[in-house]
Amino acid sequence: MIGQFYGKVALVTGASSGIGRATAIAFARAGAKVVVASRRITNGEETVHRIHELGGEAIFVKTDVSKAAEVEVLVNKTIDYYDRLDYACNNAGIPASSPLIDISEEDWDRVINVNLKGTWLCLKYEIKAMLKQGGGAIVNVASIGGVIGCEGLTSYCASKGGVIALTRAAALEYAQSGIRINAVSPGCVQTDILANVSKDILARIKAAHPVGRIGKPEEVAEALLWLCSDAASFVMGHNMIIDGAYTAQ
Repeated sequence: MIGQFYGKVALVTGASSGIGRATAIAFARAGAKVVVASRRITNGEETVHRIHELGGEAIFVKTDVSKAAEVEVLVNKTIDYYDRLDYACNNAGIPASSPLIDISEEDWDRVINVNLKGTWLCLKYEIKAMLKQGGGAIVNVASIGGVIGCEGLTSYCASKGGVIALTRAAALEYAQSGIRINAVSPGCVQTDILANVSKDILARIKAAHPVGRIGKPEEVAEALLWLCSDAASFVMGHNMIIDGAYTAQ
């Protein structure tokens, strides 16, 4: 897909590492101008630096997606700087691991506010911008945790299940407005979340996948770009599972 996004503008949230960073770089490699959004300034600016090293164009906008005012500023800055918004990847999210009865109300709200409310806020302002220009494509990053149950991850699973349902409903609302909205549900992927996992646990995770390994952020990024591309012009309201056949068992 190299070059097919030339002249287009892509917004990626949670682009300071992992899937978000890989997606931002993939968009840049394909010719798009990229808006990198993240709460982590240093890491977000590092993503921009990597894009510049590749000869691409990108800017960084510090954003907490759980706050409406910051998301509105993010989209407005995108339009002010690049005069358009063609693609959006709503990837920002946080993990959570705790037995259901041990989750505090504060922790529950934090996960839902970032993962689910944050996705809704991004959709709200991205769609408004895309309606003005006549179309666009959006991909929300959910998780296999939103498709199957994961012990000890109740708040996370609830938030990601909500993202999948939100994606389907939004896709129906804007299918005739030239805006395609889809989701991806990655399985276990090599990101910062696994940085502190022991070798024994990591080995068991790998063994649980029929493919015999965990995923790479770049593999999810490629799927995201395909969903945004014209090759996926008839794909709407779809949740693409990318998990090395984990959920097929």
